[in-house]
Amino acid sequence: MILPLLLLAAAPVSATQAGPPSTSEERGARCLDLATKDPAKAADEAGRWKLSGGGFLAQQCLGVAYTNNEQWSAAAAEFDGAARTAELAKDRRAALYWAQAGNAWLAAKDAGKARAALDAALAAGTLTGLQRGEAYLDRARAQVASKDLAGARSDLDQAVVDAAADPLAWLLSATLARRMDDLPRAKKDIAEALKLSGEDASVQFEAGNIAALAGDEAGAKAAWNQAVAIAPQGDAGIAAKAALMQFAPPITP
Repeated sequence: MILPLLLLAAAPVSATQAGPPSTSEERGARCLDLATKDPAKAADEAGRWKLSGGGFLAQQCLGVAYTNNEQWSAAAAEFDGAARTAELAKDRRAALYWAQAGNAWLAAKDAGKARAALDAALAAGTLTGLQRGEAYLDRARAQVASKDLAGARSDLDQAVVDAAADPLAWLLSATLARRMDDLPRAKKDIAEALKLSGEDASVQFEAGNIAALAGDEAGAKAAWNQAVAIAPQGDAGIAAKAALMQFAPPITP
């Protein structure tokens, strides 16, 4: 299943000032690398560094370590802290940390906190390219969870421009278009998702939903069967199997 990106969480971002990396920057890079390889060990290291004045670099590393252990609320709190500390230091990485916080709050199923963090990330005006696109994508997810479909539509329109290579952007845009009864847009966007990630069961499942809405029974069956074949025990595969039951012949008493 396609998973949301954590906005390059393990990648250090250049500081505002040019020049060779400081000792803190080097330690931050090593900590982030360790957070990928051994999250528990990195969390211990980052926790000690944070207590000794490691600032936002230590907080980001701790957030990444918690993320890689799927401790979403703890990760979000650390990214929030990193963002606030970076803002006080007038470091442009604050926007990235807000975006990471928003992504983690989404994983923790707190749409309100996710939206607030992503609002801050986008308001900074320093995210560009894929990072900005992923922030719009995550804010759209938060708005869908909050039932603000119009706001989600606006953000997804931007996400498919800035994050055009991310199949999740096209998948969610297609799904939202279907929910809003915009069948032409749904067909267009699911076609893009299929080009990028046709081997993903969630993409095939949504392709079947859109085909069914369009009255294309053969297309719906083909896509749902593909979803089942790809991930028979996954959420999308199970949902596709249930959808296919409507085509099963009636049981004779």
